[in-house]
Amino acid sequence: MSDNASTATRPSLRNPRHWPMFAFMLGAFAVARLPWGLQRALGRGVGTVAYRLASSRRKAAEVNLKLCFPEQDEAWRQRLLRDSFDALGVGIFEFARAWWGSIDSIRPKVQIEGLEHLHRMQAEGRGVLLVSGHFMTLEMCGRLLCDHVELSGMYRKHRNPVYEWAVKFGRLRYAKAMYANEDIRATVRHLKKGGFLWYAPDQDMRGKDTVFVPFFGHTASTITATHQLARMTGCAVIPYFHRREGGKYFLKIGAPLENFPSEDVEADTARVNQAIEAMVREAPDQYLWIHRRFKRQPGGRSSFYK
Repeated sequence: MSDNASTATRPSLRNPRHWPMFAFMLGAFAVARLPWGLQRALGRGVGTVAYRLASSRRKAAEVNLKLCFPEQDEAWRQRLLRDSFDALGVGIFEFARAWWGSIDSIRPKVQIEGLEHLHRMQAEGRGVLLVSGHFMTLEMCGRLLCDHVELSGMYRKHRNPVYEWAVKFGRLRYAKAMYANEDIRATVRHLKKGGFLWYAPDQDMRGKDTVFVPFFGHTASTITATHQLARMTGCAVIPYFHRREGGKYFLKIGAPLENFPSEDVEADTARVNQAIEAMVREAPDQYLWIHRRFKRQPGGRSSFYK
């Protein structure tokens, strides 16, 4: 295991530059202990404020919804847009509760389908790459899943050291380890040893390890790491979907993808995008539409977001 994948080192409190973020995180820590019903109500309020004030992100989401659901009329897309901001606001409070709060009252409200696939891989000693998307429920459902299997995660490091520490500290309350996305060697070792790893490859990426493959019928720059990690480690690649419905949570773990990886990196990456697209269609209001998923286009084509 990477030396720091299972530890979180707190930055110095003596540095005044860290004080504002420490104060913010202290507030978030307090919010994590509010009653769950109140958190959800506050979350919807935050979502409403974000919808009104975060104009650039709202416009990005509008573009995404128009690209991904051209068959729907504008009124339908606007309703979905508002619902997605509500889900975003609730998700912020879910993050805090998952990292630093108690979920004892939530545990009876979870339903998990497909755990047998993970138990079978566990019995075989085979590593698993749990492939999902950036849904608002990712932290809460990640913590709920860790009640049943030992799970690690892959993430992008944050520039602010206080935020990096706080988030990693919170996640390590339930996850076995958190691997930075550039820590490929440690990630490979983890999977080769039979570890389970959560991974969401649905962000617009740049670099040599990306390809342009379809997502909702449009080319999207997509990282090829799912194919590469499966090829290097022999791990199973399993689709993992989660959603919130009222006060309940539903987690669905699919069967391992067959004949994966193949010799065709683009075809494999397209399969992963198709799997994530199917998840999004099940709960479109809970997906992170504010991300500019189609920002980079092949051949120097203009961005959809201009």
